[in-house]
Amino acid sequence: MRMIDLIIKKRDKQVLTKEEIHYIISEYSADRIPDYQVSALLMAIFLNGLSDEELFCMCNEMIHSGEVLDFSNIPGIKVDKHSTGGVGDKVSLILAPVVAACGGIIPMMSGRGLGHTGGTLDKLESIAGFKVFLEGKKINQILSTCGFVMMGQTEKMVPADKRLYALRDVTGTVDSIPLIASSIMSKKIAEGTDALVMDLKCGTGAFMKTLEKARTLGQKIMGIGKLANKKVGVLITNMDQPIGNMIGNYLEVIESAETLKGKGPADLVEVTIELAARMIYFAEKASSITEGRKLALASISSGKAYELFVKNIEMQGGDTSYVEKYDKYPTQYQKDILSPDTGYIEELEAYQMGIASTIIGAGRQKKEDIIDYACGIELFKKVGHQVNNGDKIATIYYNSPQNIEQSVKLCNDAIKISKNPIKEPPVIIEDLKL
Repeated sequence: MRMIDLIIKKRDKQVLTKEEIHYIISEYSADRIPDYQVSALLMAIFLNGLSDEELFCMCNEMIHSGEVLDFSNIPGIKVDKHSTGGVGDKVSLILAPVVAACGGIIPMMSGRGLGHTGGTLDKLESIAGFKVFLEGKKINQILSTCGFVMMGQTEKMVPADKRLYALRDVTGTVDSIPLIASSIMSKKIAEGTDALVMDLKCGTGAFMKTLEKARTLGQKIMGIGKLANKKVGVLITNMDQPIGNMIGNYLEVIESAETLKGKGPADLVEVTIELAARMIYFAEKASSITEGRKLALASISSGKAYELFVKNIEMQGGDTSYVEKYDKYPTQYQKDILSPDTGYIEELEAYQMGIASTIIGAGRQKKEDIIDYACGIELFKKVGHQVNNGDKIATIYYNSPQNIEQSVKLCNDAIKISKNPIKEPPVIIEDLKL
């Protein structure tokens, strides 16, 4: 085979064979195909897409480009959840102990934040000592004891995806739906899961801005799951405004702990319970999603989910006092964001709120940036809430005044007030079917 022939084939909207896709991924992983040729192929895929068979073959080749985790020694169906990323999205921290408390086994592999979205690993590492990179024996020990483990992707897992993503990032092909789907599913299957529930964010603070694009991505992910003999459920959820009331790493750990104590904000609880219900059902610990929902709520009210949350932190080397006393990261400064008018909040734009938190230190604008775990934004009002002129809508917590004026402007620009009552937006937009 010649790579140039395969580029031309995809450029001309033809279907690549299983053998051709194997050649591309294996030869590129072995450094026998140059970046510039793979970049050309990625653009051809971006423009012309992939068939379901091509997509499955690419995903399968990426899975087997590195090590695949095996948890067959631990009884039970292994379930996981993946989010496409959002603002204030701490759902994984709450969801995993809830599902584990209901008998699920969750080997959860997460990533870091970049741009306006937060990363689960960064949030966990705001707990002093918490280790996200673990050896196989330790992973098995934590899974057997807690029912869930929170870990980062090792260098040996799905290395082809890492190389392809690095190219996509600099060639304008990040937004390719087939490439997003294969990237997500290759990692999730390689981590040893039998079933997956997808939290597919849609809205101004999501990578999928429109419902049409979210549906297309969800269908591709479910299609891969079907061909791979994996159970996959997809919920399209609202990311026009931040989820919950906290944005920022340690602030979101606090909110997660409070939610597991039964004191969480309604929107965060709703999306967590709906995702958990499906995971519990897929794990065959409930006879229906309705029963899964009841079990998930009971795991919080009984305190069992919070107990597992604390136990997991301890087993992964974290200081459990960080989720018992919330005084670990005092900030030097606070800045209140006030309502500019009397009326009802019509918009609380998630993207701008995410950037506002990032530039004060809560996130990374470049991969090498260092996060200040203390920084973030607390919301006191959400879309649909009534406000008077001068009411506090949010507070920014920060240690460096360098970008605070820009952060304040972004927050103010994110807020739109209406004179007319505004209905609170739905949290769950759609339960997607294949």
